[in-house]
Amino acid sequence: MTDQLGQSQVIPYLIGLSDKGFSIYLLSFEKKQFFVSQGKEVNELLKSNNINWIPKIYTAKPKIISTIYDIIKILFIARQLHKKYNFDLVHCRSYIASFGGVALKKKKVKFIFDMRGFWADERVDGKIWNTKNILFKAIYNFFKKKEKTYLNKADYIISLTHAGKKIINDNTNLGYNDKIEVIPCCADLELFNSENITLIQRKTIKEKMGIKDDDFVLSYLGSVGTWYMLPEMMLFYKCLLEYKSEAKFLFITRDDPSVIYREAEKLNLNKSLIIIKEAKRNEVPLFLSLSNFSLFFILPVFSKKASSPTKFGEIMGMGIPVVCNSGIGDTDMFMKDENLGVMIDGFSIDEMKKAAEIITTKKYNPEIIKNTAKKFFSLETGIDLYESVYRKLII
Repeated sequence: MTDQLGQSQVIPYLIGLSDKGFSIYLLSFEKKQFFVSQGKEVNELLKSNNINWIPKIYTAKPKIISTIYDIIKILFIARQLHKKYNFDLVHCRSYIASFGGVALKKKKVKFIFDMRGFWADERVDGKIWNTKNILFKAIYNFFKKKEKTYLNKADYIISLTHAGKKIINDNTNLGYNDKIEVIPCCADLELFNSENITLIQRKTIKEKMGIKDDDFVLSYLGSVGTWYMLPEMMLFYKCLLEYKSEAKFLFITRDDPSVIYREAEKLNLNKSLIIIKEAKRNEVPLFLSLSNFSLFFILPVFSKKASSPTKFGEIMGMGIPVVCNSGIGDTDMFMKDENLGVMIDGFSIDEMKKAAEIITTKKYNPEIIKNTAKKFFSLETGIDLYESVYRKLII
C-alpha cells in the first residue's frame, strides 16, 4: 500500500467500499524502504477511513524461497484473522494472495479472484522466468495449474479487460461468463482533474523546471522497467524533435534517472531537454498538467492482452491526449476514437514520424478526452462494480 500502485489501484477502491458500509481488513506485503518512508502516512489514511490494515514486510531474497516463505505467512495470517473476525468474503489481488483465498474458501468464505492479468505468462513475457531453465519451467507450469484452480474455485473473477475475459472463456470452455466482471484500472478523477490546478501553480512549476510557456512537452508517467519500452519511447522523442526541435521530454517517475539518461545518450539526444521528476501521488496531476501529449509504449505480448494501464485513465482524466502502441488490453478499442490521441501499430521510424507529425499539428479537445475517462475509467464506476460483486456474494 506504500507504493504508487497500491495508492492508486487498491486504497481508493477500499475507501469507497468502506464508505458503503463494508468492514474491511487489509493484509498487504510492503517493500521495506517504502514502508519506512510512508507507512505512518498510509496507516493514518486507512485508519481514518475505518480500514483495518495488517502490513507485513515483503521478502525479496533469496528468489523462490522468499516467495514460498511469504505464501506460508499469507496462509497462517489469513487463517488467524478469519478465526478472529469470521469473514464473509475474501478478495485476493493476483495469484500469490489467492493461496490465502483458496484456504479460506475451505472455511466457507466466498472467494474473489481479482486476477489482474495472466501473472505466470507475465513473468515469462517479461523475461523474469526463463522457461528454458527446468526450474522456472516447473514453476510456470505450477502457477498455470494454480490459475485453473483459482478460476474454478472463485465465486467471482475480476478481469481488467474484455480481451482478457474473452481469452479465459475461449481457452477454458468452462462458461465463466456468469461470474466474471470486467473492471479496468480506474482513475481518481477528482485528483486527476486539471480544473484543480491554477495558472499560478503551473507557472511556478514551469519556471522551476525551465519550461517556457510555448514549449511542447511530451510526458511519460510511471516506471520505465520490464514492460515499458524505454528505447522505443526515446526513439519516438527523437522523431518528435524533427518537428519540435526544442520539445521537452518530462519523465514523472521514481526510477533511477541514470537509466533514462543512458538511453538518451545512445541516440545522441540533448540531456538538457529531458526532465526527470519524482512525485508523490498528490503531486502527479500538477506535473502531468504541463503535457501537450503523454506517451506510453508497452511490450505487446500475450500477457498484456489482460493489462489495463493505470496511467491511461489518469492521463485522460487530465484531458491530455496520448500516444501509445496497439495490442495492449482494451486500448485498441478505445484508441479507435482518434479524438483521444494516436496509436501506432509498430515501432518503425516511418510509423513514429507519422505519429509525431500528427501530434504536433492536430488539435485535440480536452473535454472530449475527459468525458471518455469519466465514462470508462472513473473510480466511482469501479467502486460500484466491486460493490455489486460483493453484494451478490454476501446476500
